[in-house]
Parts: sequence; structure tokens; C-alpha cells
Amino acid sequence: MSSRPVLGIIACNRTVGTEIAQAVMNRYAIAAMRHADCAALIIPSLPEFMRADEIVGRLDGVLLTGTPSNVEPARYGDEREGEGPFDPERDRMMLDLVDAVIAAQRPLFGICRGFQEINVALGGTLRRDTSASEALLAHHAPEGTAFDAMFDHHHRVDLVAGGLLAAAYDTPSLDVNSVHYQGIGELADGLTVEARAPDGLVEAYSARPNGAPLLAVQWHPEWGTDANGQSQTYFHLLGRALRGEL
Repeated sequence: MSSRPVLGIIACNRTVGTEIAQAVMNRYAIAAMRHADCAALIIPSLPEFMRADEIVGRLDGVLLTGTPSNVEPARYGDEREGEGPFDPERDRMMLDLVDAVIAAQRPLFGICRGFQEINVALGGTLRRDTSASEALLAHHAPEGTAFDAMFDHHHRVDLVAGGLLAAAYDTPSLDVNSVHYQGIGELADGLTVEARAPDGLVEAYSARPNGAPLLAVQWHPEWGTDANGQSQTYFHLLGRALRGEL
């Protein structure tokens, strides 16, 4: 039996009971393992005890997931007070991971916070008003919406003609869930826009830094993936990237 590629998935620092645990929501790991047809290992966000370059060479790619925490604003040069919660250890591990993955010429994929993180790591900025600005769509369900119902908040994204996603989906637009209070401010140099919301907000981007594929989306393809063929396509792309086919 041939071995499957191995995906590294970043963990968050989450409180479980009275202790801090390294956590990845099952939906990210299961969607990736099932629909990218890969094995997976969790990467602890414990930068005081490990370096990303110690492990990246043993992985076939890395996925940066979504999570309730936000990137600390100082990471992208904004000294104003930000809305938490924050996970500074994940921020540090993420920055180390992005550098190490690119240096090792491994695929890098991102979802939601991961989408925002990669942009920050490569020199871009974030905006923090994507659910409150009158100039934008509401990119998050109203306050007080039940957790599962938050993922029923949808809007259209328009795919950029000639892009990786446009080719994969063979359609000019997608209907995606939208569960984010923050989004792209300035897009980092070297990233190519793959999709925008009708209000102009960047919703997906790609790149090939150092020759390896990079693809990140603001929405949540890991939510209800088994029942959503379009979401499965994102993970099919991940599986191809892990096998050197993208």
C-alpha cells in the first residue's frame, strides 16, 4: 500500500477546563483527511519549545485554520487596541511556519484566520470592520446568532477570470459562508487575488512563492464539507498540491 501525503495542521491555544490545550477543531482535520486524501499531524503553537524548520521538512504541506482568536494588530503595524481574543503563541508559530514552508518549497493553504495570517506574514494588513462598515456587506451574522446558524450567513464571491479557483470551479462565482469580523486591508505583495465579494473585499488569493503553491480563502470550506461539492473542491486542490500536481 502506498503511503498518503502528510499535512501539518496548526493548533491553537485553547482553554479546556482549567488548563491550556493544543486544539484543532475536528472539522478541519476530517475535511482535509477525507477530501484531500491525506494523513495529518497537528503542529503545536508552542514556539518556545520548537521551531517550524525542525518539522516542515517532514511534512508535505501545511494548513493554517480558522479559529475564534484574532491576529494581534501590532503584527501588521496597527497600534490601536484590537478586539480579542488573541493567541500570541499561534501568531509567533504561524510567522515561523510561513517562512519555513516557503523556504522548504512546500504547499501552504489557509482558511479564515489562516487566510488573514498569511497576508500578515507576507507584509499585508487587516481591517477590522467587515461586519460593521456601511461600505461593506455584513460579513458575519448578527450578534446573538447561534453557532451553527452563523455558517448559514452567505454571500456571493466573484472568481477572477484566469485564476486557479476559476479554473477549478469552471464558474464565474460561488455562494460561500461568511463568518469573519476582520478581513484583508492591504494585500501583501506577491499575492494574486482569486475572488472578491461584491463589495470589493478580497476573499481568496494565491501565489507560488519559491515555486510551491499557496492558496487561501476567507470562507469556511471545512463546514459541512461532505454535503457541499464546492467545498470539497478546495480540499481536492489541497490534495493535488500535497502530491506535487498543482
